[in-house]
Amino acid sequence: MKQETKAKRYDRIYEQVKELIVATPYPISRMSTINALLHHKFNYYYWTGFYELVDGNLVVSAYQGPVACLKLKTDVGVCWAGINSKDTVLVKNVHDFPGHIACSSLSNSEIVVPVKDKDGKVVAVLDVDSKELNSFDEADRAGLEKIVSLIYS
Repeated sequence: MKQETKAKRYDRIYEQVKELIVATPYPISRMSTINALLHHKFNYYYWTGFYELVDGNLVVSAYQGPVACLKLKTDVGVCWAGINSKDTVLVKNVHDFPGHIACSSLSNSEIVVPVKDKDGKVVAVLDVDSKELNSFDEADRAGLEKIVSLIYS
């Protein structure tokens, strides 16, 4: 998919999410809606979900796709890299990422986007995996960062 086309699709999804989430202030409901839209709008998304920080642990929350790792080992893998850096992590080949946690051997590329609450504190991450290498780029980063900003808006 061309970057321009991808960016426009993210813009449309952002507007759709904005309209839908006014129904509830609950973050888990908003996360679930975002998962459903994203997972079914991009054919290269294999696993789409959130991991939330709960008592210092990173535990799976709303997701779509195959069964997930329920709790991620602390400070290991792409999701924790997103938590610790407070920035989006884009991995073109997960097999080259030191400490990658393979919840599914079918995943080959990944993007992790931190979710921040109203105070700017990272409270979760959006994690998206693809079966293909090099699936995610700057259009995904920009689109997903904008969409997850709606969760605590």
